[in-house]
Amino acid sequence: MTRGANLSVMDMRQAARHSVDHVVIAEHRSMGDIKVHIVNISANGFMTEGDMPLQKGERITVRLPSLGQLEAHLIWSLGGRSGFQLERIIRQNEFSDLIKALKPGSGTQKFR
Repeated sequence: MTRGANLSVMDMRQAARHSVDHVVIAEHRSMGDIKVHIVNISANGFMTEGDMPLQKGERITVRLPSLGQLEAHLIWSLGGRSGFQLERIIRQNEFSDLIKALKPGSGTQKFR
């Protein structure tokens, strides 16, 4: 039996999003490493582009610059895009540091 995410964070999809182009290797408990291309991010979640081999509610762990490891749950997936909600809201000062680290041309790591 598959259990869905039991998130305590409210649905805040209207939060300010920042466009980014950042690829990370996420960890999944049974699939291992998964390449994830993050195309926008907010203080409480992010959207990815590309096929996602996950079901709604599944959890991944991502490592983001200046923040370290964060867990996120798949909330939706449609047409090659997927939305993830973080298990905790990123504080404003931490989010500002993250956006500075993810700015285009700042050495963002890309995988081919």
